[in-house]
Amino acid sequence: MSLGRVARNASNVTLSIFCVRSKLVMAHSERRSPRWSTQPLVLVLLLMTWCCGDSQPERFETAKAFCIACLPKRRRPGRTVQGFQKALARLPMGVLRAITAGIRQTLASRLASRWFDDGFIGIGCDGSRVECPRTAELEQRLAQAGKDGSAPTIWVTALVHLRLGLPWAWRLGKGTASERAHMLQMLFLLPAAALLVADAGYFGFDLAKQLLEKKICFLLRMSSNVTLYTVEKVSLERYREGLVYYFPGKKQNQEKPLLLRLIRVRGKKKKQDVWLLTNVLERERLSAVTAAKFYRWRWENEGQFRAYKRTLAKVKMVSRCVRLLHREAEGSLLALQLMLAQGVLAMPPVIHGNSEPVCSPRKVLLAIRHEMYGLLRRGHAKYYERLQQAKRERRERTSAKAIRAWPRRKPHKAPKPPRLLKLTAEQKALIARLETSAA
Repeated sequence: MSLGRVARNASNVTLSIFCVRSKLVMAHSERRSPRWSTQPLVLVLLLMTWCCGDSQPERFETAKAFCIACLPKRRRPGRTVQGFQKALARLPMGVLRAITAGIRQTLASRLASRWFDDGFIGIGCDGSRVECPRTAELEQRLAQAGKDGSAPTIWVTALVHLRLGLPWAWRLGKGTASERAHMLQMLFLLPAAALLVADAGYFGFDLAKQLLEKKICFLLRMSSNVTLYTVEKVSLERYREGLVYYFPGKKQNQEKPLLLRLIRVRGKKKKQDVWLLTNVLERERLSAVTAAKFYRWRWENEGQFRAYKRTLAKVKMVSRCVRLLHREAEGSLLALQLMLAQGVLAMPPVIHGNSEPVCSPRKVLLAIRHEMYGLLRRGHAKYYERLQQAKRERRERTSAKAIRAWPRRKPHKAPKPPRLLKLTAEQKALIARLETSAA
């Protein structure tokens, strides 16, 4: 399978849904045959994310040349990067989102044998900021998320399949956007049997209540800013796991508390203990060992942002207006999803007794660039065979993942355990009264 076929299929996925709409938007009333039709426009947008170059015009020339090679029978697209940007600004965002929806459906069917783990589909959620150029429009439209005078930023919240390390969905917002609000807006995109895994930034009674109401299983890390209650008094030092009540804070007399399960995962040191809150109350369905495994996989969220910012060089966006910025961000995230999907699909099946191979984003990108720049020669491995060799290291880590002190980065401090208090007589009576009224 060649990269050209992959790129053509990606640009064709569910594109017919928006075919009429995009043609009406893209075509000028005075021009019946625009230079940039939808397929080459989306294809060049993806290829510009994958290819290397010091500037947008340089990447555009490479992407355009490969697009022409992929679509030899189609009319050639425009020649200038300025024309491409004007056409991209007129492209409806619904086209890119429709392609993403089609890719999600394809991945769920192609990876069905590797989709579940212990009865759940582990989906991690996390967010990160991406810096933008200091243009007057972006400074006015995008809020400053850091110190006074800092550059405008956008916030990207992403859902990632934890076992495969594959992006599933994402949401964009201003630099001051709430990642918890983004997660709630993406709940309808979660597959059935999903287990939502998130770090200590996703806390709050209202968040847990909405997840319960939508019948979504979750596994959230707790910190010292959360207070939970137990029926009997327990020692925090000896606590392992058990049922707890989560009260709504100031609304204790108005809403029923949530009955949840708190799991403590021991670390090598006491400060490294992880406290996980879940609505899966049965130990047989979600054991402490399985919960620890899913939360350990949550590092794939961080890995996706590292691949996006470092491997694809998206530490800072290049678009200088809001319309192009939205399409650049959406297109680059779609390119990341397609890139890693190719690597995951190319990985060989798991042999009994061996660990599951995981693709390396950097090696997959190099295989794509190898194909794009025409470096194939007779006797060299084919594109799909090179993808199969793009594996990540599976060595045992003996040192910290972050050992350098980077400027502007605060030192990481592990969250402290949640406060565990014994239910008072008034609270027990309140719970009984609320349960009776609810019945």
